[in-house]
Amino acid sequence: MNAPMSKGAVRWGILATGGIARLFTKDLLAHGHHVTAVGSRSQANARSFADQLDIERAHGSYDALVSDPDVDVVYVATPHNVHAENAIGALAHGKHVLVEKAFTVNAAEAQKVVDLARSRGLLAMEAMWTRFLPHMRFVRETVSSGRIGEVRSVHADHTQKLTSDPAHRLNNPALAGGALLDLGVYPLSFAHDILGAPDQVTAVATMRDTGVDASVATVMTHRNGAVSTTYSTMESRGPNRAVVLGSEGRIEIDSVWYSPAPVSVYDARNKPVDSFNEPVTGRGMQHQAAEVERLLTAGETESPLMTLNDSVEVMETMDRIRATIGLRYPAE
Repeated sequence: MNAPMSKGAVRWGILATGGIARLFTKDLLAHGHHVTAVGSRSQANARSFADQLDIERAHGSYDALVSDPDVDVVYVATPHNVHAENAIGALAHGKHVLVEKAFTVNAAEAQKVVDLARSRGLLAMEAMWTRFLPHMRFVRETVSSGRIGEVRSVHADHTQKLTSDPAHRLNNPALAGGALLDLGVYPLSFAHDILGAPDQVTAVATMRDTGVDASVATVMTHRNGAVSTTYSTMESRGPNRAVVLGSEGRIEIDSVWYSPAPVSVYDARNKPVDSFNEPVTGRGMQHQAAEVERLLTAGETESPLMTLNDSVEVMETMDRIRATIGLRYPAE
């Protein structure tokens, strides 16, 4: 179930040159995708990135990248606080966009991106790469088959030991740093994927001196009374597993659940009844690129695996969480 090799019909432009941009670009190139150009705020950074990854064009500004006539899709990999600005800039130049998660800083920004994309007939998609991985397809198919009965709860964590350097973007509220947008978006999006948007949201957090959230825990209720719990932190590494509990069984996703990972299915008597453990080449980010290519080849602009409404609803949930824990970013 690995993503097929690309035919190179879609020309990618990479907006920003940080770590996630590098990982994604490596997966693109390893699977036949055509990366035409990269853009950075400095010509030197763009040129270095392009030379290291054998990319044809290096642009010394984001505007130059989104103006490049040989770019079809722009991958936005900047800090959260400028996702909306960069996505809107690309869309305004007629480019499709794949925007790193979290999609934007808040739901209002997300809706602006969505409205512009739809008004111009362009593809916009959140790069929530986990949703496009083969083991997540297996999880959704198992849930929809009814094999574990009615889903009663979803539980997931995203726990990392990350830098406490106050100068780092993760600890800078002006850059929308903190655990929620960087880490919490994964289990929250997973809960949305399985259970839909929550009816009620409860959250608690611990804060760093810089004003960002170091950790955040949520309990949410969904349709038919189902419950989800999530925990995300930048302060310590945890199990990073996920569980979907049903009335007739459960699904367990091993560590690290949001990356390609083994999945086990158990019946109500705790007997193993199915499993999924298929290797994925590279990091696995090529699967979201394959979906972009599939959509554009078919003349479509919205993925059923990560709809624009999904992205807005996840941002709405994170807005509610931030309101509960008292977190507001300076630019809001």
